[in-house]
Amino acid sequence: MIRWCLLLALGGLLFGWPKPATAAVDQSKRAALFAYDASQPLAVQVRRTRRHGTITEQDITFASPKGGRVTATLMVPEGAGPFAGIILLHGATGSRHSLRRGARLLCAAGAVCLLPDAPYCGDRAEAGKRLVDISNPAEMRAGVIRAVVELRRCVDLLLARPDVDAKRLAFIGSSLGGSVGGILAGVEKRIAAYALLVASGSWHEAALKSQNLLVKLARLTLSKETIARAADILAEVDPIHYVPHAAPAALLFQNGKRDTTTPVSCAQDYQDAGSQPKECRWYDAGHDLNIEAFMERAQWLREKIGIGPVEKPTRLDGLNH
Repeated sequence: MIRWCLLLALGGLLFGWPKPATAAVDQSKRAALFAYDASQPLAVQVRRTRRHGTITEQDITFASPKGGRVTATLMVPEGAGPFAGIILLHGATGSRHSLRRGARLLCAAGAVCLLPDAPYCGDRAEAGKRLVDISNPAEMRAGVIRAVVELRRCVDLLLARPDVDAKRLAFIGSSLGGSVGGILAGVEKRIAAYALLVASGSWHEAALKSQNLLVKLARLTLSKETIARAADILAEVDPIHYVPHAAPAALLFQNGKRDTTTPVSCAQDYQDAGSQPKECRWYDAGHDLNIEAFMERAQWLREKIGIGPVEKPTRLDGLNH
């Protein structure tokens, strides 16, 4: 039980294991991992609709190309549009609700916001399954691929709406979401701007270098053989192989100088690998960043996808992680 909890803690705090010597799969083959049949119906179902100020919020589900259904929150501004569209993905221990407060502020500024639950997270939780699970790297690899494909389906969903401007799409991903978003940036060219927060480009180096206590304890429970096997299996879905191919999309990296979960060196390697145009910003903050980071990201989105002014929040929770 202790070992399972430590593995879960490690997964929830992100990444994976030792760096493989080579990455033998070329970019075209990597991109093929995330192909799907876009002609299949989205089959969107609305489970609940409510108002939050001027915003209409819906709890929805839609069909996943990998089977089953994706649970998500859809936020729509008041008015006819056309609006920008933003997809937001949470961290490994979070859910579609984790970034909701920040999403509401962005929606009020003129963006249709879509917040999906990642596989095995939130309303999609399954007993004994986790998206990040280094003890079962083959299943983790499949889960990462599923997550990226479902994000591509989120793009389809936004573009199917007549009130969304196809040229004004953005993605925001935090922690795990920022790593999965780096993969998405390399294969999904319909998104104009990607904001990648407190993330690593490797599913292994962050865990090896992290100074988070639970991560350090979890490292002690796995053998060198298990670590090496996980590194090999996960290598072709390491985000650092994809984020160099994000162009022409714009990239924004935001990281905390005091982050103990995503080490500075891992965050630095990830942003160094990103294609141009990109901006890299560091804050005197930990894994949750700060309000300044949210406001700078909002201004960046205003420049990239044309949303309006964003109200400055007074609380940090629900903004960055």
